[in-house]
Amino acid sequence: MIVSKIKTEVESFTLDHTLVKAPYVRLIAREKGQKGDVISNFDLRLCQPNQTAIPTAGLHTIEHLLAGLLRDRMSGVIDCSPFGCRTGFHLITWGEPSTTEVAQALKSSLEAIANEIEWSDVPGTDKYSCGNYRDHSLFSAKEWCQDILAQGISDDPFKRHVI
Repeated sequence: MIVSKIKTEVESFTLDHTLVKAPYVRLIAREKGQKGDVISNFDLRLCQPNQTAIPTAGLHTIEHLLAGLLRDRMSGVIDCSPFGCRTGFHLITWGEPSTTEVAQALKSSLEAIANEIEWSDVPGTDKYSCGNYRDHSLFSAKEWCQDILAQGISDDPFKRHVI
């Protein structure tokens, strides 16, 4: 059986992960649909690649919280999903928000997680609403959000331009 090579180049795999300075927000791409609609894809990098990674339970809880918190702070959020490497998230939006707008919404959301959220505020944490409901940790989520905020979030992945 002959297996062909993958022909499509994925932008995230061409990024030199040794050059970026996390935490940051980076615009990955903007796509225009046939009817003129624009979708933006952002890299919300919370941890320095290949140096740290958020444990699964904390990342899972941050994911559930960002799903609503980012929508509360920005219009046009389509999806926010964690990277498999556990260093951040993809954020997909309608329209063309700037990296600064996204960084401000992310910062505000992480501040809410670190300082305001209680366990009763975390959505989707039972067997009916989550496919892995046992794997959550609000304690871990809060600790990681505090650490990320202490470093400051940049709207430029190659400079420390903290918002």
